[in-house]
Amino acid sequence: MVETKILIDFEDIGIVECTLSDENNPRTYAAVLSRIPFESRANTWGAEIYFDTPITASIENSKKKVNIGDVAYWPPGKALCLFFGPTLASKGSEPVAASPVNVIGKVTKNIDVLSKVKDGTRLMVRFT
Repeated sequence: MVETKILIDFEDIGIVECTLSDENNPRTYAAVLSRIPFESRANTWGAEIYFDTPITASIENSKKKVNIGDVAYWPPGKALCLFFGPTLASKGSEPVAASPVNVIGKVTKNIDVLSKVKDGTRLMVRFT
C-alpha cells in the first residue's frame, strides 16, 4: 500500500491535512495524484464539502455509505468529496454520498475546519 499526504487550503479559513492511499481504488488514487496541485471552489451538501477537479476517473470499488473523515472521488461530478457528518442523503448520523464514490483517503488533521467552509470558498489542493 502506498500513501501520500496532501493539504487542502481553504482561503481565510484553514488547512485540512489528508492521507490518500492506493489500497481500495488504485486507479483513482493515481489519477488524483497526477493532477495535484490545483485550485477550485467549495460546495456544501449537508456535512460534506465537494469541489470540481481536473481529474477524470471512472467508478472503481465505489460505495454510497462512507465514514466521517473519508476523502472520496465522485466520478459523475469529477469532484473530490470530504465527509465530516451526515449529508442530505443520510438517514442517521453517518454520511451517505449522493451516488457511489471511490474512497481514496482520510482527513487526518483539522477536520473541524470543514464545518466553517461555505459555498464558493476558494481552495488549493497541494502536496505537503
